[in-house]
Amino acid sequence: MKAMILAAGLGTRLRPLTSNIPKALVPVGNRPVIDRVIQYLKKQGVSEIVVNAHHHHQQIVKHLNCGRPFGIDIDVRVEPEILGTGGGIKNTEDFWDADPFIVINSDIITDIDLAEACKAHKKGDNLATLALHDYEPFNQIRIDDRLNIMDIARENRSGRLAFTGIHIIEPGLLAHIKGGVYSNIIDYYRELIKSGKPIRAHVSKGHYWRDIGSIKSYILANKETLKGTSSLVGSGCHIEASARLMDWAVIGEKAILEHDVEVRRSILWKNVKVKRGIKVIDSIVTASREVVTDLIDEIL
Repeated sequence: MKAMILAAGLGTRLRPLTSNIPKALVPVGNRPVIDRVIQYLKKQGVSEIVVNAHHHHQQIVKHLNCGRPFGIDIDVRVEPEILGTGGGIKNTEDFWDADPFIVINSDIITDIDLAEACKAHKKGDNLATLALHDYEPFNQIRIDDRLNIMDIARENRSGRLAFTGIHIIEPGLLAHIKGGVYSNIIDYYRELIKSGKPIRAHVSKGHYWRDIGSIKSYILANKETLKGTSSLVGSGCHIEASARLMDWAVIGEKAILEHDVEVRRSILWKNVKVKRGIKVIDSIVTASREVVTDLIDEIL
């Protein structure tokens, strides 16, 4: 089974976290989020991956290193001009064989059972199957009792379901997408639905799902990686005995916390230094920054 990770986005809603790195490399629980997506795909039986990249694409190419660090073949398609989800998928047309393939956003963490979704896809003549769930306030997709997608609204509506960011796509769908130009795959789905083409749903329940598309969601994703423990401390850190990690905290590798530092409900990336007596509360400190004044509800 082959899969595509959509990683070309600008990450505008995560700024300033994505000012100097692509969203796919933003750390969640001290691991780049794309590493978590790759691990998930491998566990689900994916054997080859293609990733599209645009924003700070050099960092993605270097980090993925053709998949060597992950034990799986990974091809990166750099987009000099961003192509969007539709154009980006079309740009990988030569990567696929005759079998259906998976497309997943690079900014979600989940344990949805892909085998079940693929089984549902293969039961019909679907051009695409979208994995859906009940997740306010993103419920925009209306389905019928046979799991046909009837329409995709542009805003939340009652009685609908939300898209998880996971598609199972037939290679034949690519013939409907215009190449070399920016487009949104959802707009193509809307057109295909209107023309009577089979775009269907797989409804998942009882799974974990979190996106990091916003600062609020990003903070929640980090907190949830703790799985009820109070803190996560990366390797090579130097934390003075008088420093305090309170409520919860994620501390990146090689961080330095000097005497009487307090970190509360906060995320520190790698190589951060917090000076003596400083408080970091409800804040995010990006890589290699030195904190010399108290931070409360801030991003540095």
